[in-house]
Amino acid sequence: MSRARQTVTLTADLVILTIRDGVLSVLLVERENEPFQGRLALPGGFLRGDESLERTAARELAEETGLDAGALRLRQVGVYSAPDRDPRRPRVVTCAYLAIAPDLPVPVAGSDARAARWVPVAEAATAGLAFDHDLILADAVELARTLLQFSTIATAFCGPEFTIGDLREVYEAVWGVGLDKPNFHRKVTDADGFVVPTGGKRPSPSGRPAALYRAGGATELVPPMTRPRLGT
Repeated sequence: MSRARQTVTLTADLVILTIRDGVLSVLLVERENEPFQGRLALPGGFLRGDESLERTAARELAEETGLDAGALRLRQVGVYSAPDRDPRRPRVVTCAYLAIAPDLPVPVAGSDARAARWVPVAEAATAGLAFDHDLILADAVELARTLLQFSTIATAFCGPEFTIGDLREVYEAVWGVGLDKPNFHRKVTDADGFVVPTGGKRPSPSGRPAALYRAGGATELVPPMTRPRLGT
């Protein structure tokens, strides 16, 4: 028995993570239009013409938040294709991307968004996001946590120069746990190519100046960082 072919519409959604005031935060928009009018959602939208999905993601980020994706490295989180995930059309498949960057500016809402703002991930996880964005956000945060174990991506949360304390705060914010300072310092400085000392120091009002580092050339952590279990 033959079945009628379905038309599939493609979209791209973005999970942009940064750390603001020591808290892991995600960029969310307040939807201007139905469906889910007034609800918070990840920035994203429909594929147009001859765009690639990466280009769609960049365009939607600019249109909805005013942020430029040019400096962001997009990593694919996954493809989401549940039949009822978008009530506007019967088959809307989205490709979700993760990007991480430090010191991102306050977003400015664009044409398809009523507002755009940084929201703590813990708050966003309980906000009831539009579509299946709760699932996408959870998957993206778990991907970021895993990447911190096996890659040097933690430096993407930092500026050009940072202290080991700054880097430790990244791990603590993303993993949601406290870390032993001396042990962390040893692991980071022993990891080949993870960080490189700049020779500079950051003054400290309460103690000796802290040494400054920059990202090294490595992309993988050998050995990987051990991610503590929550509550241990």
